[in-house]
Amino acid sequence: MGHLVEENLNTVRQQMELACLSSGRKVEDVKLLLATKTVPIEKLYIAMQAGETLFGENKAQELRGKFPLMEQFKQVEWHFIGHLQTNKIKDVVKYVTLIHSVDRLKLGQALHNYIVKENKTMDILVQINTSYEESKFGAPPELALELVKQLSQFETLNIKGLMTIGKLNATNDETRHCFQLLKSIQTQIKEKKFPRVEMDILSMGMSGDFKVAIEEGATIIRVGTSVFGPRYLPDEYYWNENMRQED
Repeated sequence: MGHLVEENLNTVRQQMELACLSSGRKVEDVKLLLATKTVPIEKLYIAMQAGETLFGENKAQELRGKFPLMEQFKQVEWHFIGHLQTNKIKDVVKYVTLIHSVDRLKLGQALHNYIVKENKTMDILVQINTSYEESKFGAPPELALELVKQLSQFETLNIKGLMTIGKLNATNDETRHCFQLLKSIQTQIKEKKFPRVEMDILSMGMSGDFKVAIEEGATIIRVGTSVFGPRYLPDEYYWNENMRQED
């Protein structure tokens, strides 16, 4: 198992390097975040021994389970990359340095209300649904500027950039369009110079499309199955959670 994870990691790193070279970018400008949903802790230890330190979790309860098992490794950094329900905020804020999936004002308000009591701040990304797919979370692209403006009123939230999920099972061109759209929204927001808004991070690209994402400006790619192997549950389990009973 260890051998395989290391081999996969080397392959992904090589592909990242090639995508950077082909698009005239520096390799160090793109971070690899390992998506850990349903991945057993042994595989995370192997990735860590191979030099990886950045991990992302989709589910609050999985994060709560994994965090203590990795806590002795001080270099490990956790991000939250899944859909965040307001009643799970406490669990997530405790463990992560960046939340990739702030997609609505109500969530921003709830985060602020909790964090202000903790006397903390939180780095966040605003999630945009660039593929306009019903099954996905994220603000519609045409509402992105307004949402960022509204979220920027909360002094506990540091907006660091944007996140999107490329169109699933799509052609490279369709996916590329999603990433180009996110890049153009980033440019528009930068021009507005909102307070407490930096637009340095673009979190986009997963196992199937990260090379295209790097070519279009990704600074964080979220890769799971290419490193850890196939998951036991379908993607719908992660993206459609409580879709219709949104809090």
